[in-house]
Amino acid sequence: MQPQHKIAAGLLGIVMSLLAPAALADLLSEDSAIQAQYMEVQRNSEVYSLIGEHVIPVGEVKKGQLIQMFPADAEYYELKFGNGTGFIDKNDVRTISKTRKVKDDLGDLNKPLTNQNLITQRAINVYTAADNKSEIFGVLEENLRYPIIGKLKDRLNNTWYEVNIGDRLGFVSELDCEVDNGIPVLTYHHLLKNEENKRFRNTSTTTSDVAFSNQMTYLKQTGYDTISMYQLEAYLNNQINLPGKVVLLTFDDGLKSVYRYAYPVLKDYGFRATAFIISSRIKRHPQKWNPDSLQFMSISELKTIQDVFDIQSHTHFLHRTDGNRRPILLSRSLHNIEFDFEHSRRALEQFNPHVLYLSYPFGGYNQKAIQAAKDAGLHLAVTTVQGKVKPGDNPYTLKRLYILRTDSIPTMAERIANKPGALPGVTVTE
Repeated sequence: MQPQHKIAAGLLGIVMSLLAPAALADLLSEDSAIQAQYMEVQRNSEVYSLIGEHVIPVGEVKKGQLIQMFPADAEYYELKFGNGTGFIDKNDVRTISKTRKVKDDLGDLNKPLTNQNLITQRAINVYTAADNKSEIFGVLEENLRYPIIGKLKDRLNNTWYEVNIGDRLGFVSELDCEVDNGIPVLTYHHLLKNEENKRFRNTSTTTSDVAFSNQMTYLKQTGYDTISMYQLEAYLNNQINLPGKVVLLTFDDGLKSVYRYAYPVLKDYGFRATAFIISSRIKRHPQKWNPDSLQFMSISELKTIQDVFDIQSHTHFLHRTDGNRRPILLSRSLHNIEFDFEHSRRALEQFNPHVLYLSYPFGGYNQKAIQAAKDAGLHLAVTTVQGKVKPGDNPYTLKRLYILRTDSIPTMAERIANKPGALPGVTVTE
């Protein structure tokens, strides 16, 4: 087995235990920082890191470069990589003489976070200066989100992004990457077969099983990963490395049709999703299927889907409208809203002890709802305002995107793409 493959195999078990955002943020501890030292790379050396949920090759550091290393175990060293940790074969680096110094302006490495990332569509060079004729420090692989710590212009007025790799300052040309425009959080509610959909044809939130399957096929074939709300929170807080191509799938209400039609497709593709459940409408026993009514999942059905779905809150009794068809939440007191949010969290604990996220009923919210979410211990809340989610956004007013039954796959592709334009084609059947 090649050394690089040994690293990936050996790291997988260790790193998978560090998926919790808090653990990722604490990976480089105070103790390891004391032991850190700059070392020289003896040969072009592959770097591995946890990206989403997979330890993969993420780039290369060129022979002769200096990087700051943290002792990890007998076979590899750790280094700062993006918002997480990279790993390099211990045999690929060596200590340096005291006369050799790092020439970077270390102040640039300690700038406040910009809340901006770059995205790579291919393997790109990282240079030691804002000049593509300068020495190549290393390479970033394709399909990475990587934090930008600063920007500058060269003599031709081209923009360069400053990045930190192993506590070394690197430079990436804007011509080699894209700026991260945020993660698409897709919204679904009800699914039906076309032939059985008699009552909900004019309801925009009802999609067909075929349209949904085609949309998931597009995501799978074009290399998208699905992420959890926990990972979205870590992304918002600059605590995690994620791929460039990711989406978050959300399903509001907790309808039985999700169990019947969405769950098998997602499970087959190895996708994950979040189910925002109206906790007061959970059924004690499964209902006989009836496509002409809105049916809600039972306790056993919710437990069945948990290998795919993370269960989160869509309130307890607040999923109603008033006489003017406005969300009833908007007319409730702070105390009433907070009580409902807390009630919902307790009711859903039988499925998930970590109910930390909320979807506002009908997308309706105000300052009282935001304050109630904070007071109830919720970390994020999603709305129905159209748009993507990126670092720096208000965690209690996060945007989402709708993909409707009538939307074509090219329309969906354009909507979720980081930078609309040329998109890979996928053959699907209607």
